[in-house]
Amino acid sequence: MTMQTTKRPASSMKTAIEKAAAKPRETKIGKVIALLDRKDGATLDEMVEATGWLPHTTRAALTGLKRKGHTIERDKRDDKACYRITKSA
Repeated sequence: MTMQTTKRPASSMKTAIEKAAAKPRETKIGKVIALLDRKDGATLDEMVEATGWLPHTTRAALTGLKRKGHTIERDKRDDKACYRITKSA
């Protein structure tokens, strides 16, 4: 039994490639970095809500960012821990 493959026309391949190149891929760690880059930073709850990760996974991601050279500062905001990037890698 053989499977037939359909080939796309070259013009549709170009548009798919152009679309991929035009729109940067949004990642969860990218969302975390964007939240941490804000002036007020982000609480753990805000990062969990943005990514859908569990709190321990989010804290592990912060540790990973530190290992990659980011400097993350921890402050208090409304009696909650607030994190922000003070120096990027």
